[in-house]
Amino acid sequence: MAALTAPDPSRKVALALALYADLRNGSVYVDPAEDVQAAAGSTLPGRPDKPALIPAQQMPRRNPRDPKGHAALLHSIAHIEFNAINLALDAVWRFQNLPEEFYRDWIRVAAEESEHFTLLRDHLHCIGTEYGDFPAHNGLWDMAEKTRADLLARMALVPRTLEARGLDVNPSIRAKLAAAGDVRGAEILDRILADEIGHVAIGNRWYHWACARAGRTPITAYDELAAAFGAPRIKPPFNRDARLQAGFSAAELDWMERAEPNPG
Repeated sequence: MAALTAPDPSRKVALALALYADLRNGSVYVDPAEDVQAAAGSTLPGRPDKPALIPAQQMPRRNPRDPKGHAALLHSIAHIEFNAINLALDAVWRFQNLPEEFYRDWIRVAAEESEHFTLLRDHLHCIGTEYGDFPAHNGLWDMAEKTRADLLARMALVPRTLEARGLDVNPSIRAKLAAAGDVRGAEILDRILADEIGHVAIGNRWYHWACARAGRTPITAYDELAAAFGAPRIKPPFNRDARLQAGFSAAELDWMERAEPNPG
């Protein structure tokens, strides 16, 4: 898939948006039985030479009241959104013979993540910084690699775990940007939260679908998958309203709040 393998961010965004536009106007037909492994020889995912990727624990602390820290915070969010484009496209490319709606869902997610990335990159440019000027970590894609052969694990541990964490932290980050006088940054965070609720809901939908297909119970399966793949146990407090809108049940959230942290 050209959008997934494209290393240039502008081209990746353009291809993802064009793919979604073609899908919406009927120019692209999604064939769930198509051999999507045609690009297996390509480097996945396509990414630019910068930002430099470092371990998450080595990422410097960012103070949004300091101009450099403010830019670094926005840059870290932009990198998450860039990774999210690749994650959605990888789900389309990697997992074969699923219902057509699965592919339609994730193509839409890729387009919306592209819009988020573009908003943030443009905002960075307005404050004198470019995407790639700061180091970043690769935690989201690392989990994608771990779950590359397991649809159930991918849906459980990427959209429902790592991306859902964004629902919890978004309001506090937005508040920091607003307190620093960054009205535009706060507006972008509002847009991202609204869309990400839908993205996590899509992950929840296909996680429950995959559980039903495998004859597994969603809550117990999640616990087993988190342990097996070394996923971080996301600790409360949770943005319960956003998570409920995204398809988590009140019972599941109660269970998550009581659960002991996973040693992975």
